[in-house]
Amino acid sequence: MKIVVSGGTGFIGGTLVQALLKENDRVAVLTRNAKKASSNLMHYEAWNGTSQGTWSRTLDGADAVINLAGESLAERRWTQGQKQRIMASRIDATRALVEAIAGADKEPHTFISASAVGYYGNVGEDEVTEESLRGEGFLADVCERWEREAFKAEKLGCRVVVTRFGLVVEEDGGVLRKLLFPFRFFAGVVPGTGKQWVSWVHRDDVIGAILYILNEKAISGPVNVVAPEPVRMGELCHTLARVLRRPCWMSVPPALIRLALGEMGSIVLDGQKVAPKKLEGRGYRFLHPTLLPALESILKR
Repeated sequence: MKIVVSGGTGFIGGTLVQALLKENDRVAVLTRNAKKASSNLMHYEAWNGTSQGTWSRTLDGADAVINLAGESLAERRWTQGQKQRIMASRIDATRALVEAIAGADKEPHTFISASAVGYYGNVGEDEVTEESLRGEGFLADVCERWEREAFKAEKLGCRVVVTRFGLVVEEDGGVLRKLLFPFRFFAGVVPGTGKQWVSWVHRDDVIGAILYILNEKAISGPVNVVAPEPVRMGELCHTLARVLRRPCWMSVPPALIRLALGEMGSIVLDGQKVAPKKLEGRGYRFLHPTLLPALESILKR
């Protein structure tokens, strides 16, 4: 297939592009970092993530477009300016891609756009599926507006899938890299009470799920990309300690997390127990369904 990927040099996108190339797909990457892309990709297009340009022609005749563009959630404290950048980076990029799809002479038949389980807000002990309603809070608002832009491509005849990612675990990025840092210095702690649910997913399964969705044409709408066995934050941290053979000393009270991180603390304090109902229902088999073997595959290479 001919596939266009926005955000194709990032934490998920870079690995996805290599997987697509191994499948003998023709891949075009839309990136702001042309220098980084040119070092390891056969074809790339510079774009600004907001407006149409020469990159728009890349979508003409493509089979699928995969949208992974967006400002990182965990890089900076959520000031008002940073929250605006987080929101705008997702909405503007998705809108630009949908407009490019509309302008293509031969439109792509599939549009896969990233989202997150933050859509559900802080759900406490409740289990949620793709059929559950959106929750409250900044991340829920971001995800709802992000998805709304993506679903506009349905009016153009596209099959639209929004992939609601859980906490993606891999050593070289994401929230796990930040959690690992204190453990490596024998200062591991549990954020908050430790009772909050964490819906995690190994990056291998993020890539596997996207490849599966590309080929499983019956899948559409929101899809929860999470492992089938969520864990509580305390279990996540103590499992990290076990794999690394490091201590996990104590819990950090939620008030201190909020003092240190502000509203961004909701990433580790809010809990979501999310079920991958659609993926399991359509026969996807997870490579890493349980936490301990997943972390061992990452940290004991």
